[in-house]
Amino acid sequence: MITVALVATLAAAAMWRQWRGVEVEAAERARVQSAWILTGALDWGRLILAGDLREDRNRGFDADHLGEPWAVPLAEARLSTFLAAGEASSDTDRDAFLSGQITDMQSRMNVMNLVAGAPSQQLDAFTRFTRLFELLNLPSGELGALQRALARASAAMRGPTDDGGDAPLLPRRFEQLAWLGLPASTLDTLRPYVTVLPLVNNAPTPVNLNTASAQVIAASIPELDMARAQRVVVQRDSSFFKQPSDAMQAVGGPQASTTWVSTTSDFFEVRGRLRLDDVALEEVSVVQRDRRTRQVTTLWRERTALTVDLGNGAGATPLARAAGAR
Repeated sequence: MITVALVATLAAAAMWRQWRGVEVEAAERARVQSAWILTGALDWGRLILAGDLREDRNRGFDADHLGEPWAVPLAEARLSTFLAAGEASSDTDRDAFLSGQITDMQSRMNVMNLVAGAPSQQLDAFTRFTRLFELLNLPSGELGALQRALARASAAMRGPTDDGGDAPLLPRRFEQLAWLGLPASTLDTLRPYVTVLPLVNNAPTPVNLNTASAQVIAASIPELDMARAQRVVVQRDSSFFKQPSDAMQAVGGPQASTTWVSTTSDFFEVRGRLRLDDVALEEVSVVQRDRRTRQVTTLWRERTALTVDLGNGAGATPLARAAGAR
């Protein structure tokens, strides 16, 4: 009996080690496949944006708007549908689904404008953010603290300062604004209207009138009331604007400074979502498009796991519902 028990124990241990090895190998294989697929989704987004720039050149004017191919979200679809006939293998027959979307980041106000350019431009940026905080019913004191923290962080990036090394880190993403003291409730309110983008030649980043919300348009042009800002949004749905002056003429608004508003965009967010068997991943990337060289450069990438609920009857998942939302 002792011999039988010993043999059974050894056999069970061997089977467990074999099973564990198979599971580890399968998990590593899924990880590598997911990484390659999401990298492909990012490359797809970059190709779309580069192609859009070529189309603008062919038309003879630059204008980015929500009627272009890059603005159409990719609904969740089986991965094999992206392959040519006969290329699908047993690997692609797995339950793999891909979705994604591209968002214009210049549809939001760049918080780095608060420390961009000359002091007069920083004051103008502060005035515009003050208007946004008023429209969103946020405390104006938080804006002042935000600008001071950004100024300290920017100064620390340029060299040693007199604050004893107490300056905060300069944020690169919206979530990192929490480093500067903004509470979570304020960040949740600001999320659809504010972003963090690098400054090009230390100049303010303009807002695209063809993609921005009415609140962002009204804040970017302080002389424009909310009613006319909403008319800009309605008007562009029927005909996009080639120049900021076209938008102001359409609604009878004031002359808008091209320092703060435009009809083109250079920064975009590419969001890809993958559902592979019981694993769901989302990768968010921010890219910058150079109109001179026609290159699309990735600024940063972040990959996170998502929750997939496969037991809701119809087979729909939170991943699929999120992919259809804009």
